[in-house]
Amino acid sequence: MARVCQVTGKKPMTGHHVSHSNIKTKRRFNPNLQKKRFFLAEEDKWITLKVSADAIRTINKKGLFAVVKELRESGVAI
Repeated sequence: MARVCQVTGKKPMTGHHVSHSNIKTKRRFNPNLQKKRFFLAEEDKWITLKVSADAIRTINKKGLFAVVKELRESGVAI
């Protein structure tokens, strides 16, 4: 599962390219994923997460430790 955000679970979605003549062809909308290192001060270690830009905002708002705690409760190994 390559293009999935580890925090929000965002995945690619499908849609159409629509030309000027209104011909529709399939396309994919990929989430804005970034591979980002965070320093987890409570455990004194660096962790690498594949997160969307939206998830980075969530981590800034809630705090990294709270987000990592939620992920571990849901069964994600970090």
